[in-house]
Amino acid sequence: MQVSLSTSLHSPSSHAQTLLSNFNSPLELKQAHAHLIKTNTPHSSLSVSRIASVCALSSDFSYAHQLLAQFPDPQTAIWNSCLRTLAESDSPSDAILLFRRLREFDVLPDSFTCAFVLKACTALLDDKNGKIVHGFVEKLGFKWNLVLQNMILNFYGLCGEMATARLLFDNMPQRDVVSWNVMITYLVKIGDFEGAYGFFSRMPERNVRSWTMMISGCVHSGKPKEGVELFMEMQKIGVEANEVTVVAVLAACADLGALDFGKRVHEYSKRSRFGKNVRVLNTLIDMYVKCGCLEEARRVFNEMEERTVVSWSTMIQGLAMHGQAQEAVRVFSMMIEMGVMPNGVTFIGLLHACSHMGLVDEGRRFFSGMTRDYGIIPEIEHYGCMVHLFSRAGLLQEAHEFIMNMPIKPNGVVWGALLGGCKVHKNIKLAEEATRHLAQLDPLNDGYYVVLSNIYAEAERWEDVARVRKLMKNRGVKKTPGCSSIVVDGVIHEFVAGDDTHSQADEIFGMWEKLLGHMKLRGYVPDTSVVLLDMEEKEKEKFLYRHSEKLALCFGLINTPPGVVIRIMKNLRVCEDCHATFKLISAIANREIVVRDRNRFHRFKDGACSCQDYW
Repeated sequence: MQVSLSTSLHSPSSHAQTLLSNFNSPLELKQAHAHLIKTNTPHSSLSVSRIASVCALSSDFSYAHQLLAQFPDPQTAIWNSCLRTLAESDSPSDAILLFRRLREFDVLPDSFTCAFVLKACTALLDDKNGKIVHGFVEKLGFKWNLVLQNMILNFYGLCGEMATARLLFDNMPQRDVVSWNVMITYLVKIGDFEGAYGFFSRMPERNVRSWTMMISGCVHSGKPKEGVELFMEMQKIGVEANEVTVVAVLAACADLGALDFGKRVHEYSKRSRFGKNVRVLNTLIDMYVKCGCLEEARRVFNEMEERTVVSWSTMIQGLAMHGQAQEAVRVFSMMIEMGVMPNGVTFIGLLHACSHMGLVDEGRRFFSGMTRDYGIIPEIEHYGCMVHLFSRAGLLQEAHEFIMNMPIKPNGVVWGALLGGCKVHKNIKLAEEATRHLAQLDPLNDGYYVVLSNIYAEAERWEDVARVRKLMKNRGVKKTPGCSSIVVDGVIHEFVAGDDTHSQADEIFGMWEKLLGHMKLRGYVPDTSVVLLDMEEKEKEKFLYRHSEKLALCFGLINTPPGVVIRIMKNLRVCEDCHATFKLISAIANREIVVRDRNRFHRFKDGACSCQDYW
């Protein structure tokens, strides 16, 4: 009984102590505050940060403001701690709400206040309140705070207000490398490569981020060669690359087909601390795939200690590009067995694999299984793959019905896939319908006009050919010239169709004549049907012999040792005649020839192609 009475007597005091340190609401705070007054206990027994966090967004803000005025700590510093927590929370708008209340009660913001609220505005892309904070920075004389100025610069860049960002940058009393990097980052992001390079070239000092952003900008702007050159310059002056730099330059190598340089970057990454970085390894797989070196891609994939869905999807897409559909399906099965859930990109790779090899039934099964088995809703890319699959297999009516029944509006890629199938299977009526849609969806894409023109030319409907070309001229659409590139001794050599200006032109044409003689002995007859111009047969042959990939091949045979694989990149689809000649030349010259065209890879060896003549 005595114990029970003692516990009862001490209970109120214990409860008060708990309230003083752990109050969780304005009501509990008021109870703790009343206890302090009643017992004449100092206010310092209360946690100022807890007072602020409990009352910041409640209707008792005024009460907390008055209570905090009795503490020696400056109110601004107390509220800043609360602002920081709210700005970094899942609801950064609460930080902005608190900032408004602080202004109402004349709590003077300092540079930290501005920084935390600006962080919230940046997270929300809140242009209006961000500008208000900027106004306070100017009004209170914080423009000399470089960290704050860079935050504002980043805020305007993220909001897409580059004109305002540029004005701020020009008027900054001081700048550091971060200031310059922010401008470069957002100029690259909006596609203003020239503007970004202008800032880069004027930088008083550069760090690894500066170089990385420019290399990445080169890749995204279609200037991979310049990206590789920047990386080489960066190494020359001794700036250490990081994993982001390596990813960027590997992407440039992939676009260029610069296998040798890509291998050097691979070795560099092995020597560095990020040799096992998953993102680097995923990009390496992609680089090797796009440089036509599937074996190396597999080696990287097989040696990975950790694989993500990106790793698996990249490998599947690589196998698809190289015409190894069955292997792509096998890798997908392994992925599922390992418990890795596929995503939409995985299925794009699988559907590409099926379309490249004409596996119609398998393609149908994967397409229907996306949603049924994995809950993935097909996107426009998946529908495009299916139309390509049906069209290439000659199921043009099924492809057309598929388009008509799509739950989303077909885009230019979808209709373009049907048009490509119409060319292969010579269906003029559907080709004309596809082109009518393409004229609306993608009026400046020269490829679609050229395909329709080619379909008419194969049917010897020359008046229609002339009409299409006149239409192109009237709309200002120019035909993209065929262009092929080959890397020899680290130097990229480019050839365009009909090019006779190369320094080794005489040797190249001499090599072609020599090969032509051998091919004719093996029954080669020029396929002049691919020259879709109304001209004499001999002129057609001459035109055919000057296709860019043939020039690149002859150059490669002249300038590389026997047995070395020749790798050629082409911006357009390989024509039927070039495909036939490359098969013959691979046997005549005893060379493996790898060609990456606009759609896929062709590996020519011993007189055959990996695509099995289905492309």
